[in-house]
Formats: sequence, C-alpha cells, structure tokens
Amino acid sequence: MRRVALLLRDRRRGACPIELGGPGDVLVYFLSLAFSTRYAPAPLSQLALLLRGELKIDLGPLTTFADRDVEVEADQVELDRVWQDAAPLAATLRAVTHALAAGDERVAQLTADAPDLEAGCSTSCAWSNGRRSAARACA
Repeated sequence: MRRVALLLRDRRRGACPIELGGPGDVLVYFLSLAFSTRYAPAPLSQLALLLRGELKIDLGPLTTFADRDVEVEADQVELDRVWQDAAPLAATLRAVTHALAAGDERVAQLTADAPDLEAGCSTSCAWSNGRRSAARACA
C-alpha cells in the first residue's frame, strides 16, 4: 500500500523540509474530507463545512492538490495545474489553526478523534508563511 503524504513544494526552493503524512496523519485526511464534504458525513467533513460556512474560511487552497505519481500525461497536466500562490495557502492554514485553537466546543467535538490536526496545520503554515513563489500540495 502506498504511503499517503502531503508534500508541500516551493517552485524555487524545492520540497518542504517537513513531510506530513502516513497512516495517522490527520491533516491529509482533513484535506481529503474537506474536498468531499458533500459526500462524507464524517466529523472532519462537518468541520470543513463549519469552517467554510459559518466561519467563512476559504478552504480552496487546502483542497487544491494532486496525486504526485505521474502515470499518464493527464496526471502531469493536473500536477502542473495545482501550483498556487503560497500566500493564500498560508492564510488559509493560519485561519484554520486559529479556529482550531479558539476553544469553540463544536470544533472540539468534531476534532476529538483528530488531536494532531492543529499541529499539522500550524506546521504547514509555518513552512508556507512568507513564501514568495508558488506552492503545491501532492498526495
């Protein structure tokens, strides 16, 4: 089974020094569930709906990612498409980190089984914050 990981890359500087992922990495699962909120009633999907709807956090930068394994030309096209400006990605991660740390009881209930989500968002934010070039996330 292929290891699932979120790899942040900077066009000019290469890979993020922090590789997030693995069987228990909740940030990877949150990104996947945030992408598919309308299909999954899981707590992290509900969290994404709360963050996006009520708290008005644009999760678009977090849900823009592609498979890092290129098997056909269309895979490369998609991988090239997901480059994005690093500043909005950092802003989204900062907003999500703040929402997770704010003490909202609903957020606490929805993240009860995901205690590392705040740390994952914070670590990713620290890396992407201040980047001047584009970044992309690959799973």
